[in-house]
Amino acid sequence: MTRPPARRGGAQQSRCPRCRRPVLRQLVGQHAAVGVVADAEHLAPAAAYALRTENRLDWCLRQTRSGLDLRWADCHRRAGECPHPHVIDHECTAPAAPVQPGAHRPARIPTPVPAGQLTL
Repeated sequence: MTRPPARRGGAQQSRCPRCRRPVLRQLVGQHAAVGVVADAEHLAPAAAYALRTENRLDWCLRQTRSGLDLRWADCHRRAGECPHPHVIDHECTAPAAPVQPGAHRPARIPTPVPAGQLTL
């Protein structure tokens, strides 16, 4: 019998590259993980649920031995208030970076082998 791999990481604190706000990044889920980028601001569960939209989810934030851990916020379905803080998906408010007119993909460089030969 094999043991499942040890769980690594948890939520990593960083900054949004565009607006520079503090965010939490983590892959949430065991089998089909979802890449989450959430605001680092801790909210009450009810406040986070009020900000929730179709494309913006709230996440339950747990403190574990290895640090912060984001989990699916399924605690709204249970009776009572969740004792853990919640966070909401990040919506960047910075303007989009301007597109450079000369920015294009470089031409493909041909490989130095005869036609029909495979390269590694």
